[in-house]
Amino acid sequence: MIWDREMETLDRSRLRELQRTRLAWTFDWARERVPFYRGRLPQMAHLDTHAEEVLRELPFTKKSDLRDNYPLGLLAVPKEQVRRFHASSGTRGKPTVVAYTQNDLDNWAEVVARSLAAAGMRPGQTLQNAYGYGLFTGGLGLHAGAERLGVAVIPASGGQTDRQVQMIMDLEPDGLSCTPSYALFVAETMEKMGIDPADTSLKTGIFGAEPWSDGLRKRLEEALHIQAVDIYGLSEITGPGVAIECVDGKNGLHVFEDFFYVEVINPNTLEPVAPGEVGELVLTTLTKEAMPMIRYRTGDLVSVNPEPCVCGRTSVRISRIHGRSDDMLIVHGVNVFPSEIERVLLSHPAVSGHYQLVWEGTPARRDLVVELESRALTEEMGHQLESQLSRSLGVKLGLRVVAEGTVPRSQGKAVRVIDRVGQ
Repeated sequence: MIWDREMETLDRSRLRELQRTRLAWTFDWARERVPFYRGRLPQMAHLDTHAEEVLRELPFTKKSDLRDNYPLGLLAVPKEQVRRFHASSGTRGKPTVVAYTQNDLDNWAEVVARSLAAAGMRPGQTLQNAYGYGLFTGGLGLHAGAERLGVAVIPASGGQTDRQVQMIMDLEPDGLSCTPSYALFVAETMEKMGIDPADTSLKTGIFGAEPWSDGLRKRLEEALHIQAVDIYGLSEITGPGVAIECVDGKNGLHVFEDFFYVEVINPNTLEPVAPGEVGELVLTTLTKEAMPMIRYRTGDLVSVNPEPCVCGRTSVRISRIHGRSDDMLIVHGVNVFPSEIERVLLSHPAVSGHYQLVWEGTPARRDLVVELESRALTEEMGHQLESQLSRSLGVKLGLRVVAEGTVPRSQGKAVRVIDRVGQ
């Protein structure tokens, strides 16, 4: 199902014209209303005819810019026009606060409705939304979009997993939305409660908010008897609904380009990369009123695919997140992404999805050890898996099988990297 067929299948030339018009509006809006952008944006006549060329000459916006202007230094409207605030957790420093006008909220609900339709949800169905409600954008973002689509919402939020499973059995939702690591915990809890997931009503899983591999997708689809798709978003841009995989293809996430302008750059040279080449995703909002973002460096590493999709949507697709530029681990001088470790681990049928990466040793000699749970991994299999990791990553990692239940279960975003150096 395509929710807005006219816009989602728009001819590429018409889409580019619309983007140029909306880029020009964004430039004017931000220059006139946000001091931070005033000195960055040129004042030019007929800007809409060459807005893309102007964009590529502008400085990037970074998360540190939001923190430096905390809390509302980038607000483009009077505070009285704001209808909602969200904020990051601040686990990596000062939190970032974002604001939404009513028009922003309406547009956000629209892109999430499109996303849920692409995932396979239909009007009249029910979604159990286990993303956290509150300052995190996942809960309320998915909620509003589902209602826009005509889908009933069970606002379960995160946690209370036994109760989550009971609601699945009692209220018979068609879809489940949460982080993939939490979905794995839901499946494990069903097993412990003696429930066969094949007997539930679930058909669709909308999972995001953390990088995850195709290996984990396969595990989740087999464990929960669903079709699982990846949804992408970030609060600085709008929240979930920036992009999503379609259930028809599951081959890259469609970006809703009438709302978001996509660039992919080499994070070192800051030059654009070719289609198919991995680089850092840069996004510009095209309709955002409260806090427009121009050339925002997301930190997420993706490649872009402009080829047509089997579903009929004409938007470019970004790959699933390869990792984050700030999540990269340097192991004995070799760059390693946790997502690549997960890909290798979950290619082995004896490995569960519960694992963590542990720094051990001393400050002078830091070693990375993979701790994982497995009921069936023999010593020989473990040696084979260690060799496979070394070949794929180009560096040797330790491997330790731990007792079932040792790895903490996630109630939201999984914490994969633990530092025990010096302990």
